[in-house]
This record gives sequence, C-alpha cells and structure tokens, in this order.
Amino acid sequence: MNTIDAMKDSTARFPAQAEPHTAEVGDALYRRIVWRLMPLLLVAQVLAYLDRVNVGTAKLQMAAQLGFSEAVYGFGAGIFFVGYFLFEVPSNLMLHRFGARRWIARIMVTWGIASTAAALVHTPATFYLQRFLLGMAEAGFFPGIVLYLTYWFPAHRRGRMTTLFMSATAAAGIFGNLLSGWIMANLDGFAALAGWRWNFIVGGLPTIAVGMTIRSLLPDTPNDARWLSPTEAQAVRRALVDENPAIAAAQTGAKPSLVDLSLLSSIYFLLLAGLYGLGFWLPTLVRAAGSANLAMVGVQSSIPYLAAIFVMNVCARRADRNRSWLAHVVGGAAIAAIGFALMAFGKQNVFSVLVGASIGCAGTLTALPLFWNLPTMRLTGTAAAAGIAAINSIGNLSGFFGPFAFGWLKDRFHDATAATALLAVSAVAAALLTLAWRIRSRRPTVRATHG
Repeated sequence: MNTIDAMKDSTARFPAQAEPHTAEVGDALYRRIVWRLMPLLLVAQVLAYLDRVNVGTAKLQMAAQLGFSEAVYGFGAGIFFVGYFLFEVPSNLMLHRFGARRWIARIMVTWGIASTAAALVHTPATFYLQRFLLGMAEAGFFPGIVLYLTYWFPAHRRGRMTTLFMSATAAAGIFGNLLSGWIMANLDGFAALAGWRWNFIVGGLPTIAVGMTIRSLLPDTPNDARWLSPTEAQAVRRALVDENPAIAAAQTGAKPSLVDLSLLSSIYFLLLAGLYGLGFWLPTLVRAAGSANLAMVGVQSSIPYLAAIFVMNVCARRADRNRSWLAHVVGGAAIAAIGFALMAFGKQNVFSVLVGASIGCAGTLTALPLFWNLPTMRLTGTAAAAGIAAINSIGNLSGFFGPFAFGWLKDRFHDATAATALLAVSAVAAALLTLAWRIRSRRPTVRATHG
C-alpha cells in the first residue's frame, strides 16, 4: 500500500469527531508538527547542501595540489547533477511507494559514503567519478522532502515550511564556509592528509549518522505519528483535502501538461544557476577580490547566506499570508539579478562582491522555496511525486551547465565579469518565464486540464 492509499484508508477508519476547528487549536497542532519534523529535516538539508558544495572551498587547495584547471573543476562540480538527473524521478517514485522514513534514510547513508570518498580523489577522472556517484546517491532527497511536506501542510502553510526547510541551505552556506575554512587552515597535514581531504571526511560521516536517525524517528504520514491522536491526524488530513477541491481532484491521477513542466523546469533551472553559482564560486571570487587567508575567506563567504536567512523567511510569511507566491518568485528573481549585476560590474573588491552576493543570495533564496507552491498547488499523490521530481531533476541540470560555463568563461576572459553577468541574465529570464507561466495558467484550457 502506498503512502496516499494508507492516508485514505486511515481516514475511513477514524471518523471526524471532535475535530479541532478553531485557528488557535490548528496553530497549536501545526506548531507541534513543526517541532517534531522540521529540526531533523533541517539538519538533513544542511548536510545535503554542505556535501554538495563544500567542494567550492576545497577547491582553494585541491585545484592547486592536483593541477586542476578552472574548467576541470567546473566540469567536476557540475557532473554531480548528471547522476542526480538520471536517478531523480525513479528515486522520488520509490519514496512515494516505500515511505519517506526508509527511503530518505537510504539516500542519506549512501550519499554520506559517496561524499566521504571525495577524500580519495587524485586525478580528474576520479574527481568526475566521485561527483557523479554523489549525485546518483543524493537523487530524490530534495523533491522527496517537498513531496513529504505536502503530506502534512496545506498550501497556506507550506510556503513557510518549504522556506524554513531551504533556510537550511543558507545555514549550510554559513556553517559550511566557516567549517571548511577552519578545517583547511587547521587540519592541513594532520595524519598526513591535506586539509581539503579532511574537509570531505568531516562533511560526509555525520550524514550517515543522521540517515540512521531518520530511519528511526521520522513518521511517513500523520497516520504513523505516535505523537498525534487519531482525531489530530484526521484534522491534518482534512485540512489538506478541504483547502482546495482542485488539489483533491488531482489524486485521481491528473498530470501536468508538457508545456507546464517545461516552463516550470526552465524557471527552476534559471533560479538554481544563481544558487550554485554562489555555492561553487563565491569563495574563489572572495579570494580573488583580495582576501588571502583561508579562514577569513570562509567567514566572508558566509555573510550572503546570513542575509538570505532573514529576508527569505520574512518574505515567505508575507507570501503565505497574502497567497502571493508567484509575485514573490518574480520579485526575488528580479532582486537577485540586481545583486549579480553589481557583482559583475561593480568595483572588484571584497566589499562590493559581498554586497552583490548578499543581494543575489537573498533574492534567489526567496524565490526558490516559494516556487514550489506553483506545482504543488495543482498536484498530489503519484502525479506530485513524478511531477516534482521531473521539475527538480531537469532544473538541477543547471548545477552541471552553470559551474562548467562559469569556469569556462573565467578561463576565457581571465576574470569573473562575464560569468557573474550570466547569473544576472539567468535571474531576469526566470522572472520573465514565471510571468509567462502565470499568463498561461489563467487560460481556461489549462484550468480544465488540472481540474
């Protein structure tokens, strides 16, 4: 029995008696759910983003020691997303079939092993292989969590939850850059290993432990949460169905059109270009702007993510309150474009780079989590599992093409102006395509397609 079928069966077994109706009771119930679920998911996302992009700080030592060019590094950083792309949809369908607890645990244990194996890299070929295997292992994690949140939170609460979850991405940018800088400055040579190798070991091993913890503690659905009474579980399920009849109708198997999937995937692709551009290249840009000390590079590279945490959560609360998710996606992308343009054409000093990166990071991380309200308002069940995974896997190819293009442009022009200008153009294009999707979604034929 799959996850959605189990939820339906439980709805039949538990009658809707003594259901909480007031906003106060509902808020109290959801606060308890947040405190039970989100801390563990936030830790998992911190590790996911850290294991994905800690190669950005490691590059400052690794590239020189192993003789990697900017293009080799960019290709290796990006090939992660080829493995991610190939296994994303199957992985999310497996999560929907076997449950979040078991499948997310499997994902985390295997990617923790693959991440730790980066300490063994010694040639471009082994670098490419390790990054591909890491992407293959991690495939399905992020869209799996997005899908998992739809089992618990209605749309008017989910924007905040998705943003809270993606706040862990910003936290990973802060914590990861600080930790990586410290490790590389202080553990270099310890046990005859270079600092960048310790960077991967320290980042990978905790992921395995957290994966095992998720296997023990994470409930698949409200039906499986021992800390919810049958009446409370019933209230959570009813909120998901009652909020929007069109979403309930999607459980019958409605599928998004190819044009909608293409538009949404393109928007996500362009938004992620900014996120991964900063994740993989910001330490390099900060160092090139005049910050020579590795520990200080880590501190300075964390500043844009600190700004983003505040901005993205304030905007998410406002977007949920006004149900203006699309407007915030467009606005966030436009603000990101301004920040990236400042990085490209402003004075090439540390202050200018960090101001531009802070604006770009805040805009990008405001738009990205709220973007997921667009497809998840229309889809549930198997359609959601496949649709979310397809959008995420295609969009994440930006993580392959973006770093490779960034490295090639940096090699070609011997500075980062053209590369960071490309990030600004991508953000503008994301805003325009979001508006185009909105125009299309208002057409009667599209509404009929989605019920």
